[in-house]
Amino acid sequence: MSKVQANCLLLLAAAFWGFGNVAQKTVLDHLDPFSAVGMRCLIAGLLAAPLMMLERGRKLEPGYWMSLIKVSALFSISIAIQQVSYLGTSVTNASFLVSTATVMTPLAAWLLIGERPTAAVGLAAWVTSVGVLLLSGGLTASFSQGDLAAILSAACYALWMVELGRHMQTHGAPVTAAAQFLGAAVITLPLGALHGNLSMAAISDAAPELAVLGIFSTAGAFGIQTIAQRFTSASHAAVIVSAESVFGAIGSAMFLDERLSSVGALGAAIVLGAIILLSLSVHRSEIAKPVAAE
Repeated sequence: MSKVQANCLLLLAAAFWGFGNVAQKTVLDHLDPFSAVGMRCLIAGLLAAPLMMLERGRKLEPGYWMSLIKVSALFSISIAIQQVSYLGTSVTNASFLVSTATVMTPLAAWLLIGERPTAAVGLAAWVTSVGVLLLSGGLTASFSQGDLAAILSAACYALWMVELGRHMQTHGAPVTAAAQFLGAAVITLPLGALHGNLSMAAISDAAPELAVLGIFSTAGAFGIQTIAQRFTSASHAAVIVSAESVFGAIGSAMFLDERLSSVGALGAAIVLGAIILLSLSVHRSEIAKPVAAE
């Protein structure tokens, strides 16, 4: 797969996530966050499970299972915190705040695998912090718990993207990596049963949202990213999928009639500007030094 093809797939994943964010909000009318995450991941895992049979007998490299466990755990934490964030913030806010993972991912790559961030990354991080502040209510308002949860999920997604990229470029096996869906379901469904409102009636009521989330936003989008990150860097992937914020804002305006205030719109524009700044920086660096996986 060429980098252009990988980038196009990542953009498709961003569209699935962005429009799926509407379902992440409305599913909470029927299910608690842990039950919603568990069911969407169970659907995605069951869709991917038959494909995993294709890899029976495949010789696995040393460290494969530990790497997969690490990726699956980070995925579970990230997606659960993101779902919780929708209890206290809008789809538009959550979409843009989670997209701050674009800036956090290069920083995480520096901490985890020694890729030093450039000056552009530092500038993008500062610009993004200003945009997030404005997006969450401006200088006179404090962050809501939902906003803070969305930012925390972005940090977890940044760590996940670095580990996922390392896993895929070292071990490959994108179908087996989809086991992260089942891992997340195993972790979150018991929590939903014990502390939430998991029941057949609630699942039936949430069926349309769960279908969108399980098929498109999880199996489709995360599956696409898992495959594409074998052919591009974590920082580059983070930049492309940050378009989720744009698709999320469009979807929330179309289906939920959400509107940003003027201050919030300014903050969203600043966040998007930071994403574009980092995109240009990553593009120039990759022209100078192509990714080894290509």
